[in-house]
Amino acid sequence: MSIKPHGGALVDRILTGQAGEEALKRAAALPKLILDRWEVSDLELIANGAFSPLTGFMNKADYENVVSNIRLADGTVWSIPIVLGVTPQEAEQLTGGREAALYDEEGELRGLIMVAEKFEYNKEIEAQKVYRTTDEAHPGVKRVLERDQYLVGGEISLLNRSKPGLFPEMYLDPAETRQAFMDKGWKRIVAFQTRNPIHRAHEYLQKCAMEICDGLFLNPLVGETKEDDIPAAVRVECYNVLLEKYYPADRIFMSAFPAAMRYAGPREAIFHAIVRKNYGATHFIVGRDHAGVGNYYGAYDAQLIFDNFAPEELGITPLFFEHTFYCRVCGSMASSKSCPHGGENHVFFSGTKVREMLSAGERPPDEFTRKEVADVLINYYQKK
Repeated sequence: MSIKPHGGALVDRILTGQAGEEALKRAAALPKLILDRWEVSDLELIANGAFSPLTGFMNKADYENVVSNIRLADGTVWSIPIVLGVTPQEAEQLTGGREAALYDEEGELRGLIMVAEKFEYNKEIEAQKVYRTTDEAHPGVKRVLERDQYLVGGEISLLNRSKPGLFPEMYLDPAETRQAFMDKGWKRIVAFQTRNPIHRAHEYLQKCAMEICDGLFLNPLVGETKEDDIPAAVRVECYNVLLEKYYPADRIFMSAFPAAMRYAGPREAIFHAIVRKNYGATHFIVGRDHAGVGNYYGAYDAQLIFDNFAPEELGITPLFFEHTFYCRVCGSMASSKSCPHGGENHVFFSGTKVREMLSAGERPPDEFTRKEVADVLINYYQKK
């Protein structure tokens, strides 16, 4: 039996058939709201159940409770505000209890929202509570401060989905990944989130987890990230060359997570765990500085936040790992939990040093990254 979705049921807000046709006809006469790429992504992830139990963009009670208490108004654990910002002009058109049409920035109709309420909010409080800073240099905070003045809450319906450009076969809904795990007979599925290219430390965490689970669910985030992050296509190519040679094919499943990256550290670790539970995972890997950026969070804050919730409230088992490295004396990957030797024996490179090496066409040592992955990254940096 598969793990239950968060809140107990997988949400489905995708309109098809006659209901979809009728909604398309209604849309032409409705007030129009323009969603950016981030909001379109959230719309689709609400609709396909990845953000269960959410059925729409948050109303005021849910929003304020999530910001202050990491819970929806009904007490369900939820850590990231999922909201739709609107301008004062857009807000003026909206009436509670009536629909509005949702369009993307290219003018394509995406869906409808049944307006429950529109409300003002405090951006600084959201930034401080969710991101632990109001520094505009933080990409998540910048997003909040640039968001429109009003929020509109209400249930959504999705009419037209985005067409994935690269690797369309990887865009699977939670219902599809859950079915795939059932078909494989997997009962213990460990999920791994990454927005970075894979290196030996990631591989070590994944393979440790594979020893106690039936299968590894690789779910790379392919939505909006900050400009200096490695593009999704390059990260997926790194995984593909690695999986081909170093992983057992029958114990790996990979699909895309088309969400925007919030860089919310501890809060986002909870969010990532809940979403992977909706996709069907029973376990979730949380490493050092999960979803972090800069120096805004402590190295293990994203693990410590899980102590605030009873296991049954989350319903997915986090697997915590410390910083890992290759130890020349041990002759293997290790962490401070398993290696007694000093840092002078550990193979470590800063991100800056690795980028310099790759840009110069130089492979980092095999103890740090597999040569197949290094070659993909060298190709990317040299084209850049």
